Amino acid sequence: MNAPLTDFARLTNGQAVEIDRVPVLDLSRFHASIAAGVHAGCRVSALFGAVSSHQGKTRLYAVLSDDEHNLLLAAAADVASDAYPSLTPQCAQVHLFEREIAEQFGVRPEGHPWLKPVRYRRSWTGRDAWQRPAGEAILPAVGDFYRVEGEQVHEVAVGPVHAGVIEPGHFRFQCHGEQVFHLEIALGFQHRGIEEMLLGGPDARTIHLVETLSGDATVAHATAYSQISEALAGRAASARGQALRGVALELERMATHIGDLGALAGDVGYLPTASFCGRIRGDVLNMTALLCGSRFGRGLVRPGGVGFDVDAKRLAELGRRLDTCEKDARVAIELLWKTPSVMARFEEVGTVPREVAVELGLVGPAARAAGLERDIRRDQPCGIFCFSKIPVATCEAGDVFARAYVRWLEIQYAIAFIRDQLHALPGGAARMPVGTYAPERFAVALTEGLRGEVCHVAITDAHGRFARYKVVDPSFHNWTGLAYALRDQEISDFPICNKSFNLSYCGHDL
Repeated sequence: MNAPLTDFARLTNGQAVEIDRVPVLDLSRFHASIAAGVHAGCRVSALFGAVSSHQGKTRLYAVLSDDEHNLLLAAAADVASDAYPSLTPQCAQVHLFEREIAEQFGVRPEGHPWLKPVRYRRSWTGRDAWQRPAGEAILPAVGDFYRVEGEQVHEVAVGPVHAGVIEPGHFRFQCHGEQVFHLEIALGFQHRGIEEMLLGGPDARTIHLVETLSGDATVAHATAYSQISEALAGRAASARGQALRGVALELERMATHIGDLGALAGDVGYLPTASFCGRIRGDVLNMTALLCGSRFGRGLVRPGGVGFDVDAKRLAELGRRLDTCEKDARVAIELLWKTPSVMARFEEVGTVPREVAVELGLVGPAARAAGLERDIRRDQPCGIFCFSKIPVATCEAGDVFARAYVRWLEIQYAIAFIRDQLHALPGGAARMPVGTYAPERFAVALTEGLRGEVCHVAITDAHGRFARYKVVDPSFHNWTGLAYALRDQEISDFPICNKSFNLSYCGHDL
């Protein structure tokens, strides 16, 4: 691990450093250092472009996570022309990042195995970082799709409009009969340009934009943004605020995991768990509303702590509801593991092996279900998780069952964590003043959201405003894992594979 470390600036989660401390390498060394870091066990948390101070160049920034040593590693390189050699053939984790950079900055990674737009089609010329040519429309999912040729091979196109109230996404299956040879996923229908709107901030709307990056992960993204704000201002959140953030984050995880297990039960026609989990999810959302008035945690997490405090009466009510939820969830969810018809549909379906999860850089429950002990709360802790530990829930099978069972373990761990916090909530103020942001700084914050690692990176200008704000939702890492999980599966297995990942369309699109 020591060799690649020498080419990077070292940070910890929730830390800001002077932008000049981030080394600018030549491109070949930049690529070699990233590849060496990944080979040594690091993960690519972010790879993105920015406008370089050198005219006519795009600057690439990389952030690697060294979980073994609780470090974040940052480096940069300038691209002087409209093309540069792709790193993807040597490091699969960067494949989608390179496509995104090409889409946003018009610099082509030559040798990329499948270079196409990530969210919308645009020309590959021009270096204006944030404006498309005048009159050019955003056209998601427009472009070539990978095709498998052969007798009796056929395509099945699904979406972007789906049955039910769900987000839009297009899925293109290459099939032979019922067997899926390949799945390609095309997104971009939820693209709102939030990263563009964050530039020049912070302002009155910034926190509200952050809370809508991915609605069911409101607390996770707001926490990462708050950590960025505190790092740039050189301030810490209050102890009480950090504890309440942790409670809200675990409630968010519980609500979605319970809903996912109910949806998986519904997809295999097992109605008892499906019905009960739908109601129990609502109970957990109402616990979040008890904290702040919003079922999704809007308005709760703020720089410096939290926007709402709680009194003893409300804490007691929250504890009572948590006890009821625990009993109800256990009865409903453990029915799944005891029902042979359910297990027959879950086991050995949609398997992602450990080595593939490593190669693709999967995060969250999808990674832990493949046997990877990968969890920001333990590996890169910040806030309350520096003091209160949560076990890492893993399973080895890498299939639908494993992804479901990891969720059940995490629900139980979340309940125990919340109960501990309610019994030992620190006193003092719920929120501390933050102040102005330091100029020309580089800050990184990671949070373990319900789907995995939420990564925010901010670069401030000479006035302390956001010159670049990069968000990497865990879904950005994991959509390729879903595509892999469908290989050699029956096409009828797609609904449960899809739900076992439960990825965010809007979190990916931003």
